[in-house]
Amino acid sequence: MAQKQNSGFLLQATILATAGLIVRFVGFLYRIPMQNILMDEGTGVYGQAYNVYLLFFVISSAGIPAAVSKMVAARVALNEYHNAHTVFKAAMLFSGSLGFISMCILFFGADYFAVLFNSVHVAYSIQALAPTVFIVTMLAAYRGYFQGLGNAVPTAVSQVVEQLINAIATIVLVYILIDEGIAMASAGGTAGTGIGAVFGLVVMAYIYYLGRGRIKRNIRKNKGMQKEPFGKIIVELIKTTVPIIAGTSIFGITNIIDMQMAMNILQYTGHTYMEALRLFGQFSGKYVVITTLPVSIAMAMSTALIPSLSGSTAVGDTQNTKNKIDMALRMTILITMPAAVGIGVMADQILLFLFPNNPDGGVLLQVGAASILFMSLYQIGTGVLQGMGKLMVPIIAATIGATIKIAVNFFLLSSPEINILALVISTTICYAIASVINLSVVYRSAKLKLQLGTVFVKPLICAIVMGMVCYVAYFAAFFVTGMNSVSLLVAISLSIFSYFTSMIMIRGITQRDLIVFPSGEKIMRLLDRLGVSYKD
Repeated sequence: MAQKQNSGFLLQATILATAGLIVRFVGFLYRIPMQNILMDEGTGVYGQAYNVYLLFFVISSAGIPAAVSKMVAARVALNEYHNAHTVFKAAMLFSGSLGFISMCILFFGADYFAVLFNSVHVAYSIQALAPTVFIVTMLAAYRGYFQGLGNAVPTAVSQVVEQLINAIATIVLVYILIDEGIAMASAGGTAGTGIGAVFGLVVMAYIYYLGRGRIKRNIRKNKGMQKEPFGKIIVELIKTTVPIIAGTSIFGITNIIDMQMAMNILQYTGHTYMEALRLFGQFSGKYVVITTLPVSIAMAMSTALIPSLSGSTAVGDTQNTKNKIDMALRMTILITMPAAVGIGVMADQILLFLFPNNPDGGVLLQVGAASILFMSLYQIGTGVLQGMGKLMVPIIAATIGATIKIAVNFFLLSSPEINILALVISTTICYAIASVINLSVVYRSAKLKLQLGTVFVKPLICAIVMGMVCYVAYFAAFFVTGMNSVSLLVAISLSIFSYFTSMIMIRGITQRDLIVFPSGEKIMRLLDRLGVSYKD
């Protein structure tokens, strides 16, 4: 039974992770022409506006899917479908109100942010993003409700549609407005985000409309059951959401401080405004975009964990809770460890492939590749703690990490040899500290045994071997073909094969892992035919 439940949880995580990867891939596709049109300077303006938007997105709606899915799952586990639907309605009202207030602040306060960042081009982009904050609050409530019901498909479909429309709208608007200057072109790019969000909301509303019959039937089953007062649910929602928002917004505020410190200190130490903007564009448009691709898998795992753990906790299933936590942590490291090594080894080649007209910034990926692992561990640790109801721990971890990050920025940004690398170094240190704090509490609270060899050492050894295979394969292929794209494809293909083959050979992937993997039983039968005994 536990294995079946774990498979269900992994299926939801797989759906969200697949959607996340598609979204990131589409993001890469539209970033390439956008980067080539706007260059690093215009991408810097886009990144500044987007970081401001992300802060208000966090305040108004980022905590809503996690909080709503947690509350809905706990009630569904007890067959309280009416109360679960009341949570959804309360979330629409609460997040919508926050979204409207945030939209007004962004639109009317855009000039203030431009002064704060010492950036004359950013105001239009912030105003273009303002309506998006309100739209995504509705999306957040829908997504949290469906995830709480154990259905990740609506979220996945809406995310893909939203990103596809965003990509098309962004490229078209940037291309049309580039003759008006980088301020207007960047604003056009940010407006694409809002257009995509509108289409994502339409998709979610339509899916809800199609499923209203089943929702009503489930609610009718609760006839005679005690109904929770709307006000009580609103209070619980606020109590659940505020700690999640607080923990997430700490990093949102830190990103704002990053921008403010980078733009001001770089200019103070001799860089021109456009040079500072170009360097920040490399950080936000290349380092952040590329490193968050593998992290999206951990975010999907975290999103699936919250309602899953809440349901297990509600019915007192301690062993199943432990199994889910253990699996999520091992899967996160299994995937993100080789991703970090591969991106670090092939940093310059990846940027040349993605941005052939503007490939600068490889050193940011080389230095900051390790942050992929730590950001992923922080995300999965936060998801576990939120699912277990320990909402204050991620806030404490984020606060400590962010404080140290700001201090590191202050000392390193003024160094001519380091300059924008300071943001990369401080990000890695920040998430390393925050993830250690989170996971130490997770292991202690869940009474898990730390299997250092299986969880960390074996993936690290195989990732290092994979990195060497990747390096040799790339330059061997480049010697033959002279083509970066072909050589990179060959290197990545051989790296993936070498990593998972070596993990299987040294039992870094267990039989239990293979069984719950998609087509895991087929893999087991193939290993048996090859004469590989694979028993835990």
